[in-house]
Formats: sequence, structure tokens, C-alpha cells
Amino acid sequence: MSLLETSGRAQAIMSRYFWRYLFLSLRPKQWTKNAFVFAPILFSRHLLDFPLLVRTIQVFVIFCLLSGGTYLVNDLVDRERDRRHPRKKHRPIAAGLLASLPAAAAAVIILAGSLTWAFTLSWQVGLISLTYALQTLAYSFYLKDMVLIDVFIVALGFVLRVTAGAAAIMVPVSAWLLIAVILLALFLALCKRRHELVLLDNATAHRRILAEYSLVLLDQLIATVTSATVVVYAIYTFIGAARPQLMYTVPLVLFGICRYLYLTYHRQGGGEPESLVLKDKPLAATILLWAASCFVILYWL
Repeated sequence: MSLLETSGRAQAIMSRYFWRYLFLSLRPKQWTKNAFVFAPILFSRHLLDFPLLVRTIQVFVIFCLLSGGTYLVNDLVDRERDRRHPRKKHRPIAAGLLASLPAAAAAVIILAGSLTWAFTLSWQVGLISLTYALQTLAYSFYLKDMVLIDVFIVALGFVLRVTAGAAAIMVPVSAWLLIAVILLALFLALCKRRHELVLLDNATAHRRILAEYSLVLLDQLIATVTSATVVVYAIYTFIGAARPQLMYTVPLVLFGICRYLYLTYHRQGGGEPESLVLKDKPLAATILLWAASCFVILYWL
């Protein structure tokens, strides 16, 4: 084999691994969070409207790209800190498998491309997507080190996903639904903080903001947000949804939250909500049953 052929083969292998590590750096496991963009089309009873469904799917893809691009930026900013983390040290950038310069260039291209796509859908979707990108970048550089604001910024990201889904199909969103989304996102973020505080050795070295939290504070916040989430969702199903029969799904939501608390407190879970949802069969079954129940109530009854 000639030197030229050997060099070409090596470049092909490096290129293949580059795309693999770039894709992993976009954290596809966490794209399940972007499913919140489907909430407006589901609860407005337009899920079977094909053109609107296509627009919502486009928003889902846009937010997958946006979140992936911001994850790249976050990994670049935190690469030194991630190298001291038992799990994050295996991320491609922290592990040195993906060079910083190509990762930064990819982040710029992905963010610019996804925002352009968002503005082609509508200026409302574009503006919401831009807000999401800016607040996520602000979180990566600064806001993640501000106590309580860090978890509220995470919750804001979920609200922006819902409002983007609504803007894409031009339907209003119930204030009760938005409050329920905020509370659910806060619940997940607080459980994640608790998991990190309990399980990480020298937790503040991995995430400085953990020095501002304590188990007592987090437990009180989780208890408050848990109760509020169930109550607000119950109110939404009765007076804010298209069909009051949705109130029959409240026990499923209650069981799902109780199951998540069990996994957080008894099984030391909660560090990766997106993985926990996929790995725990009772929790996954509850979510699927809730979604199926909502569909039947909204579209068949």
C-alpha cells in the first residue's frame, strides 16, 4: 500500500470518528426533553392535523440542534472541570477525543443553521428559539453559578420549548399548563442537584454552585415543588384543558412523581432524568400510559 493510500485511509478513519464524537457531544440522549414542543399540538387537539404536525416536528428538530449546539459550547467551557468528574470525564471534548477548534466551529454552524431554520418557520418561532439559545449560553458562562437562578433557568428552557411548539401552530397556551411545566422542570432540576450533592466526592469541585445548596434546603424545595406540580396540573385538567375528563390522568402524574422520588431517594437516581425515564420500566410505562390516556380523552371521547 502506497504512502498516499495509507494517508487517505487514515484521514477517512479520523473523519469517521470525528463525526461520531461530534454526534455524541450533541448528547442525543437528552433530546427527549425537546418532546415538550408537542404539548401544545396534543392538548389543542391538532395532533392529527398533518401540516401542523409537520411544523411541530420541525420545531422538535430545531430544538434538538439548538440544545446540541449549546451542549458543545458548555462542554468547551467546562472541559477542565469535566475531567475531574467520574462520568463527564468520558465526554469526547473532556477526554480529548474531539478537538476544541473543530467543536467550536461545529457549534457555530449548528446554532446559526438551526436559528435560520427557526426564523423561516415564523418570526415568533425564531424569536423564541433565539431566546432559548441566548439563555442557555448565558447559563453555560455565568448563570449556572447563581443559586436558585440556575434551576429556574433550566425551567425556563422547558417553557420556551412549549411556547415554541405553540407558536409554530399558532395556538394559545393555558397559563396553568405553563406553570405546571415550570414546576415539573424545577422538580427535575432540584432532584438532579440533590443527586450531585449526595453522590459526588468533593461535589463543589465539579459544580461550584453546589456549595450554596444543602440537603435540607433541597429536600424542602423538592417537597414544595412536588405538591405544587400535582395541584397545578389538576387545576389545569379541570379548568384549563379542552376536556375536563383529563382530570382522570392526575393519578398517573401523581404515581409518576412518586416513582421518581423513590428512584431519587431510595435508588440514588435523578442525576440524569432523560436516562432514568428510559431505564426505569415502571416510570416509562407510566409516561406512556399517561400519553395514551391523554390521546384517547382528547381525540376519541
